[in-house]
Amino acid sequence: MSAHGSKTVIFAALAGNSAIAVTKFIAAAYTGSAAMLSEAIHSLVDTGNQGLILYGMKRASKPATTDHPFGHGLQLYFWAFVVAVLIFGLGAGVSILHGISKIHDPSPVENAWVNYLILGLAILFETGSWLVALREFKAEKGHRSWFAAVRSSKDPTIFTVLFEDTAALLGLVVALIGVYLSETLHMPVLDGVASLVIGLILAVTAMFLAYECQSLLTGEGVAPEARESMRALIVEEDGVERINEFLTMHFGPDEVLVAVSLDFKDNLKASDVEKTVSRLEARLKAVHPEVYRVFIEAQSFEGHKRASKPLDKAPADA
Repeated sequence: MSAHGSKTVIFAALAGNSAIAVTKFIAAAYTGSAAMLSEAIHSLVDTGNQGLILYGMKRASKPATTDHPFGHGLQLYFWAFVVAVLIFGLGAGVSILHGISKIHDPSPVENAWVNYLILGLAILFETGSWLVALREFKAEKGHRSWFAAVRSSKDPTIFTVLFEDTAALLGLVVALIGVYLSETLHMPVLDGVASLVIGLILAVTAMFLAYECQSLLTGEGVAPEARESMRALIVEEDGVERINEFLTMHFGPDEVLVAVSLDFKDNLKASDVEKTVSRLEARLKAVHPEVYRVFIEAQSFEGHKRASKPLDKAPADA
């Protein structure tokens, strides 16, 4: 997924959520609806989240330095994780607490038509943002299932916005139902129940996003199909006897580190090994543009096995 595509999704969500948050706060103050206030907080948190993701993208684009020799790509994963924490702590936490408060002390929603108008417009705007995120994610998804695509995606900007918008749409529907039932059945407690349900939706969304982001943040490798493709390129080289070890790690959506230990054929000269290494690096980068660092170690299979064994612990002093 290109950076341009990611930013398009985020800017679309940022514009929509900013406008929606303001109108929701006005409607919540005017009508006294707990569900509407929860939705306003939700939109405000989402607006801040998009800002944090853009900040993370900017930080991740900084060039490598002596202190960060592999670049700053992991910054994007860190800020995506912060977004998940904020959704849980602010969005879900405040909505649940406010819902519980409204259930204990219910009060009727005034001028409910304002809520219907604002929620209807919010659903319209949120659907537009959701469709933009969905289109970008479908382009990345390919033939994989939705769940598999999320699990294997290395770009948190797309699935974070998609899940935020999905949670937002579900929350808007819940708020609409809550306000309607509260007014129709003369049971203001249902407005508080709607706020509680919105909080639970945000909590589940946040936990899923946090789980996916922590996996990326703690050193996730390339997808299985990419890994097999890279291994096939390596073993095709005439001078390669076998692969001792093959390691990959994502430092960003389009920044992959590849580290390989190879057993070269014994009849190769040192100069031939050097040429093979250079050729392998060039091929890997050509076929897989996301590969930006390649480290190839020349080592016999037996030597690698010996080096890989854990060192025996020294006997304790008597």
